[in-house]
Amino acid sequence: MSPRLASLAVATLCALSACASPAAKAQQGAVLKLKDPGNAGPLAYAKKNGILEKRLAAVGASVEWGGTYASFTATVDAVRSGSVNVLEGAISPALGYLANGRDIKIFSITDRVTDPAAPRTDGLVVPADSPVKDVKELAGKKIAVNKGGRGEYLLLLALEKAGLRPDQVTRVYLNPDQAASAFATGKVDAWWAIVRAYPEVVAKGARVLAHSNDLPDQDLNIQAARVELLQSHPEAVRVYLDVLGELTAQAKKEPEKFQNVFLTQGPTALSGARLQEELAKARYALPPRPATAADLSYVKDVAGVFQKYGVLPASVNPADVVFEQKAAR
Repeated sequence: MSPRLASLAVATLCALSACASPAAKAQQGAVLKLKDPGNAGPLAYAKKNGILEKRLAAVGASVEWGGTYASFTATVDAVRSGSVNVLEGAISPALGYLANGRDIKIFSITDRVTDPAAPRTDGLVVPADSPVKDVKELAGKKIAVNKGGRGEYLLLLALEKAGLRPDQVTRVYLNPDQAASAFATGKVDAWWAIVRAYPEVVAKGARVLAHSNDLPDQDLNIQAARVELLQSHPEAVRVYLDVLGELTAQAKKEPEKFQNVFLTQGPTALSGARLQEELAKARYALPPRPATAADLSYVKDVAGVFQKYGVLPASVNPADVVFEQKAAR
């Protein structure tokens, strides 16, 4: 082969793979599979603007956007089938999942917003005309919660604080959409509403008996991923977390850009007081951070509440739940 042809062949191989950066070569083939982010928030903004696609491409990875799921628990089947491999939620539903399997781990924690001026994000609600004025008066009542999730965890803490045993109320296990319908039609007497369901039900006139701020709540927001992704493609996961953190910080300054991202009209679009509340939440939001060994205490506390009241079918070792990322070389 002539020197010129040899040089051309080397250049071609280099362009294809051999001369890729070490990080990109290590991550080639990594695919982050995420649920559809909806019409608001950092991930919705990232999807619309192709931000994750661009940043992941730099390390040889890519992203796939999947279906819509109402909660962490509702995403479980998608995680087990492999159609979702990174998901957001709270420690509580992650523990419920991990009691039956070890194929995901928590790799990121979002610290609690402690500013008293920040909007509340959850609450134990009753209808406006309910005679119940206090948690103690819920004895004998039906209360909707998401099974093995944040709603059930917070209800157990509230009952304990009020001096009620869990068996003095009936926990009705419903996902957020089902709970909203049951609450509206009087099939349940109360509901621990979380995330977007909470401001929506309050806007319709529901009265709040308790908030998580009133309790020794250790159930922080988390990001979790399938173990094989965390172990084989740590740089891709790190890029995802970096992007999420950067966009959360941007949303604090420019929250309007992160609402009604795809649609300004329709059932997923917000306006008026509901829009203003979500804008206020964004202004106080904290960015996610990598999980560390110190976060095992949060997992231990939440698991302890669930184990005390028989929610978890098996014990969970906190050390098996948290994935601590090593610093990038």
